[in-house]
Amino acid sequence: MQPYLVALWTTVKARWDLLRRQPDAGYSTETVLVTALLVAAALVIIAIIIAKVTAKANGIQL
Repeated sequence: MQPYLVALWTTVKARWDLLRRQPDAGYSTETVLVTALLVAAALVIIAIIIAKVTAKANGIQL
């Protein structure tokens, strides 16, 4: 797992350095990052809802 984190960190750092050299190029990267965070939050919320609905459905006695 650690090599993946090192590779991810290296990539993020390289992109960050590139954006510092080109300040006008950061808007699209910022938009993509915010969109990715919103998608991740939505997936977490959906997983919680599915878990609660499944638990409630399993609790129904016929």
